[in-house]
Amino acid sequence: MKSTNLAYWVSTILIFLFEGLMPALTSHTQMAIDGIRHLGYPDYFRVMLTVYKVSGTLVLLLPFFAPRLKEWAYAGLTFTFISAFISHWATDGFSGLTLFPIGVLAVLVVSYVTYHKRLAATVKD
Repeated sequence: MKSTNLAYWVSTILIFLFEGLMPALTSHTQMAIDGIRHLGYPDYFRVMLTVYKVSGTLVLLLPFFAPRLKEWAYAGLTFTFISAFISHWATDGFSGLTLFPIGVLAVLVVSYVTYHKRLAATVKD
């Protein structure tokens, strides 16, 4: 159970740092604005996406949120990563930047699997 807890907290904190904290601190920069425009999205999408990412990662990180809400947060972040992969591929072709959302999705999958292992262990007790 120790390794499951460690894997859960490391992966969930990484998701929070990459998808919660970084967007909250950098979404107003010119680089972020240019990046959204480059992908063909309107500026309001950048703001909306930042709010969704920050709130979703907080739901994953904070233990007092209900399991059903966490499921929605995992689903929403999964859709975000898949959409980011498709957007980058459609705009710039296949490159290292295109694969980055898939790498972060892999970390999210680790968080999701270990979350359910922890939840199952809690129910047994």
